[in-house]
Amino acid sequence: MTNSQRYTMYFFILPALLFVGSSMPSEVESSLLSEDFVNQVKDVNALRNMSKKPSLQPKESTPPIETYIMRKGGQVCAMARLGVEFVVKEKEKTLYFNIEPKFTRTTGYCADQKAILSLEFDGGNLEFTFIKNGDLSYVSRLRAVLEPEPFCKQCKSQSYPGILDHEKLFKTTKGKSFKCQSKTSLKMAENLTIKLIPLQIQAFDLPMNNFGKETECWADYTKRIMPIVVGAVVAGIILIAILVYVLKRERRGHGYDQL
Repeated sequence: MTNSQRYTMYFFILPALLFVGSSMPSEVESSLLSEDFVNQVKDVNALRNMSKKPSLQPKESTPPIETYIMRKGGQVCAMARLGVEFVVKEKEKTLYFNIEPKFTRTTGYCADQKAILSLEFDGGNLEFTFIKNGDLSYVSRLRAVLEPEPFCKQCKSQSYPGILDHEKLFKTTKGKSFKCQSKTSLKMAENLTIKLIPLQIQAFDLPMNNFGKETECWADYTKRIMPIVVGAVVAGIILIAILVYVLKRERRGHGYDQL
């Protein structure tokens, strides 16, 4: 190959390499921009979901269960594991709304004798106020509000607030949690009821940042003990029947004795 041919080849190859090198960053940048765009779209969709008001449903369904935690300086000071259902009475209709954990924020604060755990979502919240009194702890106030979308086209927007105050709900002793697998139904107002399905809750003195030993609710205790009681009653009735039968048989046998 002559020198002139080499120079001619270099003349064509060098611009080609420069073109390829200059095009690669633009392709990378466009790829990154497309990824950013997708992420932004996802963020916008998430914000839209978060800002969507609750929609009341005509049929009841089991609410999703989630563990909600309040911390103070890295230490867990209040914790609740539960599913929450709002039951609304409106114009002789019963409507339902379940709290969706992925659209729910946990807020509140903790002090030595008082703690607040609030489950907030756009369109409502459910707030627990815990009190510590000696070795006892309980929820002294339960407050709720629901501001759903109108459940019909002609209906106006409604707000459904409710409160239970000066109570001793979910009472337990130091270092223990309150647990109830049975449905806990609490009437907050004339047209609002809260159902907690199931429920485990505790504030103050959480060992190892987790629930302490469980205090069983009365409904669970009744369900657990009732089969034992019924079984004991049935066994008692069978035993009495056997004794009566044996006594009658003995008496009949004595009736045929020779004098």
